[in-house]
Amino acid sequence: MCMLKKLGVALVSLCSLTILSSAAEFVASVSIDTEQGVSLSPSKPTLWERNMGEGFLSSVQTVSLEAGAVKGVAVLGGRESHDLALLSLSYGHMLSHTVAKDHFYRGNWELRFELFGGSQFAPTSDWVIGIAPHLRYDFATGTRFIPYIDFGAGVSATSISPPDLSNTFEFNLQATAGTYWFLRDNLALNLEVRYFHMSCAGISSPNLGLNGVLGMLGLTFFF
Repeated sequence: MCMLKKLGVALVSLCSLTILSSAAEFVASVSIDTEQGVSLSPSKPTLWERNMGEGFLSSVQTVSLEAGAVKGVAVLGGRESHDLALLSLSYGHMLSHTVAKDHFYRGNWELRFELFGGSQFAPTSDWVIGIAPHLRYDFATGTRFIPYIDFGAGVSATSISPPDLSNTFEFNLQATAGTYWFLRDNLALNLEVRYFHMSCAGISSPNLGLNGVLGMLGLTFFF
């Protein structure tokens, strides 16, 4: 519960910074012309190939901060359900302009690098930290909602012990489905569900593995 409170405080702080950033951007967008007076027209978007939601430019980068929890499930040989609270920080870069422009699945490929950490709060109290590169596909819908799918694999360190894990070193695998909801041109709220797995690929025994469903909520900045 302490970890969840800390994650909550982190998200509240991030939202506060976002509000201050929005105010600063609004002030910066106000231009004063000595002949025509004050103009409240914001600067033109620089993230999209055309309008919002119609595909990112290949130069777009992202930074995301997310918090969530894993609901463990004892499947695929695992004996225990492992419940975790996690905080995630990631950086991404678009790999291309919009592809498949004439199809309903048009969108952008994105490469992301994630650092995550947190604690297990059931059945025992333990720590976990990990890194993982991800390949993401962002669908261009032409709206403020941009769904995506995501696959990642990396390495982790944890104090979680048998019967499911045996070593400090573990691999992590993730498969994600989620969506961005753009609050403004360069800021989006993102909600996602992941399949989360950890195991050591047979390097040591036991290697039954940790499995769970991870729900994440966060903010993503685009620049």
